[in-house]
Amino acid sequence: MSMPRLSSPRVLASPWKNASASFTPKHINLHVNYRGLSTVLRPSPQQQQQQQPLQFTRRFSSPVESAAEGPQDAVAEKQEMVVETEGIPAANRTENIPPKVKKFLGYIEMEFVVKGRPAIAFYGEFWLRDNCQCPKCIHPDTRQRSVDTFKIPQDVSANKVRYESRAVVVDWSDGHTGVYPIFWLLAHQNKSPERPYPSKPGPSLRRFRKFHPTDPNSPYPTVTHEEVMTDNKAVFDWLEKIYDWGFCFVEGVPVEPEATQKLIERIAFVRHTHYGGFWDFTADLSFKDTAYTTEFLGAHTDNTYFTDPARLQLFHLLSHTGGQGGESLLVDGFRAAQLLKLENPQHAKALYKYRQPFHSSGNEDTCIQPAIQYPVFVTHPTFKRQLYQIRWNNYDRAAKVDWSSKEQEEWYTAARHFNEIIQRKDLEIWTQLQPGTALIFDNWRMLHGRSEFIGKRRMCGGYVNNDDFLSRYRLLKFGREAVLRNLGNTYNSESNPNMLF
Repeated sequence: MSMPRLSSPRVLASPWKNASASFTPKHINLHVNYRGLSTVLRPSPQQQQQQQPLQFTRRFSSPVESAAEGPQDAVAEKQEMVVETEGIPAANRTENIPPKVKKFLGYIEMEFVVKGRPAIAFYGEFWLRDNCQCPKCIHPDTRQRSVDTFKIPQDVSANKVRYESRAVVVDWSDGHTGVYPIFWLLAHQNKSPERPYPSKPGPSLRRFRKFHPTDPNSPYPTVTHEEVMTDNKAVFDWLEKIYDWGFCFVEGVPVEPEATQKLIERIAFVRHTHYGGFWDFTADLSFKDTAYTTEFLGAHTDNTYFTDPARLQLFHLLSHTGGQGGESLLVDGFRAAQLLKLENPQHAKALYKYRQPFHSSGNEDTCIQPAIQYPVFVTHPTFKRQLYQIRWNNYDRAAKVDWSSKEQEEWYTAARHFNEIIQRKDLEIWTQLQPGTALIFDNWRMLHGRSEFIGKRRMCGGYVNNDDFLSRYRLLKFGREAVLRNLGNTYNSESNPNMLF
């Protein structure tokens, strides 16, 4: 008789603040609102004939009521089964029953008991190590990933798997002890290894100019504050450099936040997010995000957790007292993607093919996720699938569930290759920002980071939306009449304003 498997993961209805844990290998205290825990159980057609029909519990806005459904409901649309815990003896609750574990090449199979019935879930081995839920791997305050994915050995494997206090504990070959609460495992099952993604073509690249940081004859793209604030032709030159090179410096900016904000507004209004509008901040963790610390920040893009990430980002260092460090890092993501495609086209295809979940959940009143998941390489659906956006932020990446161990291996191998490329010295652009010089860059293309620093730094800046940036740039480059004449035009031509994306 075949086993049903937990075929469709469900997110926990209860927020993380209702599920606190102190994870240690020998003593695990979990205080969980288990009434919010839910998952889906779909029986096989064979079981439909041989077993009694499953009893499904529907959710209502009023207190939960149960209703028996006929067998036809179990095989129609996906139904939600609530894993009830209240009223069920503690010893019979799912989280209190040790799962049966089998290890295969590249993945682990776990058999849970849900509502008294066995159900199978799959977890890729490297994926499981990468998504350890202990406080060393997931920051307890920011809920951001703390582990460096690409420092985990590629051939990491589970040496020992055991059950302790409503969690699966794994002793990994790299010496780490991973902790995975049962409720988290139920909500994060992977796809069966037998269900691959459909094949898709790899991305192409739009026109862009490459900056070579190791070439002493390559000056930084730069404009002056005075010209930008007084002449629209200078604004066009500024935006053209940002679009072509991915970044640009502005010299001669008055060292005050008001002047910096007015500089941004020469392009468009400052975008508001959960961090506010125009920033004026120090490393005080006022927002629970790694950017608000003094720690090293690896190359990444911002806002991967938004459906529409900010396109431009501007930084202006107002002061740095009592310390040193804090050099700014830029890496051209388009150039890195081009190298990845040249060195291994299949790796480039994998970063285009597999979508990833991202989130921002550091503050109690915030848990932001995009409307849909996006791949690392986002391509234009009309213009020859040209790459126009990179979403790369290992800090904010959540645990993806809808893929098999084979697909995980494909993505992780490609991501490891891309991560190696963006750390090459000939791609890293390191600069020490100074008061009076602002840096603006294309967040859809350039990865940015920062070295660790000591002392007190005061930084200001802000975001600009993609659509507002492109509107200003197209109008200045082509003129209003040409832009209006080409509304909706998808013809691939350099004279088409819509080719700027």
